[in-house]
Amino acid sequence: MEQDFGNSYDHRATKRFFCRWWKVLVIVAAVAAVASLVVAMLIKPLYKSSAVIFPTNSNRLSKAIMDYHYSLDFMDYGIERDCEYAIQILSSKRMQQAVCEHFNLMEHYAIGGVHPQAKLEKQYKSNISVKRTDFLGVEIGVLDQDPQWAADIANYMAAMYDTLCHDIHADRAASAADVMNGVVCAMEQEIDSLSATAGSSQWKRTLIEDKCEQLADLQTRAMQTNVDRSLEVSYKYLVDQAVVADKKAYPKRLLIVLTGTLGAVVVCIFGLLVFAKKEDDLAEA
Repeated sequence: MEQDFGNSYDHRATKRFFCRWWKVLVIVAAVAAVASLVVAMLIKPLYKSSAVIFPTNSNRLSKAIMDYHYSLDFMDYGIERDCEYAIQILSSKRMQQAVCEHFNLMEHYAIGGVHPQAKLEKQYKSNISVKRTDFLGVEIGVLDQDPQWAADIANYMAAMYDTLCHDIHADRAASAADVMNGVVCAMEQEIDSLSATAGSSQWKRTLIEDKCEQLADLQTRAMQTNVDRSLEVSYKYLVDQAVVADKKAYPKRLLIVLTGTLGAVVVCIFGLLVFAKKEDDLAEA
């Protein structure tokens, strides 16, 4: 006894369908291919340039240089935390504003009309990307219609990274330096006041010695903070400098043509299936 395990697929119906409509499908495919090619040719090509950096260790450089007890080497590559810091700084509004002003991207992108800043930000994020590499590096990728501009923007962002890092560290160190210098002055005045008072008991000498040791430690820390305040060093290793691309990165015209043609054929097939179903329903009626 033959068992029916479900509806069997009728290949003859598919064959009849394509035998009936193959001319329509060929015409649709040809028209779609030509239309997709025209659209692909009208899209302005974009060129991509990339710069790759390794962020350095973000620990205090002054302490690494001046304190021989400090175990971390400021020459080390950054860890994952430093990589995330670098991505945040390179993706920040301050970086975006610096790039847009330096290269006058509002004019370069020919942005006008209403909401120009929103349009500029959208175009900026569409053309400029910052992402982490597989080995804790950071890649700055820039797309532009002018290959020279793409390379210049990527290299400028890599250079500007040091400037922003220095500004951030200098602002932080300035606040700390003001506090440390005030504490040192207060400690010096306290020691002078103790030394000026009458008497030279053992307790007083011990107290002054302790205060002097504390002052020496505070002066060392204040010196480190003042160094951090004025220190200008590179916060990255430039692994790959961006170069001018000689081949476009976008659009992929073949992909556009294939996608457009296939999409049109699929839509046409569904449309013909609906049309054939209505024909069958009318015939049965």
